[in-house]
Amino acid sequence: MTTLKAEILDLVRQEGPIGIGRYMALALGHPRHGYYMTRDPLGAGGDFTTSPEISQMFGELIGLWAAHAWQAMGAPARFRLIEFGPGRGTLMADILRATRIVSGFHAALSVHLVETSPVLRGRQATALNGFEPFWHDTVAGALDGPVIVVANEFLDALPLDQFVMTPEGWRERLVGLGDDGELAFGLAAACEGTLRIAAPVGSVFEQPAVALDIAAQIAGHIASAGGAALLIDYGSERSGFGDTLQAMKRHEFVEPLAEPGEADLTVHVDFERIGQAALKAGAALHGPVTQRDFMLALGLPQRAQALSLKASPDQRAAISAAFDRLIATGETGMGDLFKVLALSQRNLPPLPGFDLHRLPDRG
Repeated sequence: MTTLKAEILDLVRQEGPIGIGRYMALALGHPRHGYYMTRDPLGAGGDFTTSPEISQMFGELIGLWAAHAWQAMGAPARFRLIEFGPGRGTLMADILRATRIVSGFHAALSVHLVETSPVLRGRQATALNGFEPFWHDTVAGALDGPVIVVANEFLDALPLDQFVMTPEGWRERLVGLGDDGELAFGLAAACEGTLRIAAPVGSVFEQPAVALDIAAQIAGHIASAGGAALLIDYGSERSGFGDTLQAMKRHEFVEPLAEPGEADLTVHVDFERIGQAALKAGAALHGPVTQRDFMLALGLPQRAQALSLKASPDQRAAISAAFDRLIATGETGMGDLFKVLALSQRNLPPLPGFDLHRLPDRG
């Protein structure tokens, strides 16, 4: 039994069942035993792999997108380039390398990272040596002045609450104790009186309050101070019902309650509701589109071809495999499962990737 699981069991015995959101927050962010507090979870030796770790092409194209957004903003002399949940710093490093060719971009930016993990902050410091990044514990702390925000696989790790429709009405889904004394899912005894959503009995409704609040924070800041944000994650373009809570360990799915603190917990992002929250806060929306369409529109084939011209046979094979993986189709393929949504101040022109506009080739 993990140390954190023992603590959660003790907590439930003393206080009673806890909500899914509180369970996720403890499992991922407990200050001593939380999943992200104690490890680097990325790569073949970790639990999952993200697009920036698959290929440099992903980050390079995001970088040129950011530079285009900066120019569309009027090329402000000072702005914050912010990444939420920057992992090992790979994406930001690729962004910065690709944008060295953009006149004035580096002179204007300061790098800001929203990261709570001391382990990952160390990896980021190494990857971004020479750029003197600033770290923040919260989204609000990072937002100041004109900003360009990038968040890849950040929203999916934010805690949410779940509710199940019963014959009596909506009841919150909780984590409590089963008959065997182990952690188990259950339902609150009383109905949730504030939900006014019609659904068949057995439906699961997810309430991503934290993600919606962050989307509103970003959108409100962009609307008043200027900028753009790019949100990339797996999820759905349209709202619906369903239990999307999942746990990943060593690149395989595991039971979400089995090993809190030792497995990654994520949920699917509801991009329709994220967009609604951003619109309400005053930002313009671009997308969502699939990662496949976004990467192709930004010129992924041209970038892969340019890299392949200078590569060895083994390197060309790796580039081809990475290209295929980034845009793979089907329900589980990254190209279809991942969606891309951009927020911007309302006076910005259409942004690359959302209007079939292609970025210029880097060569």
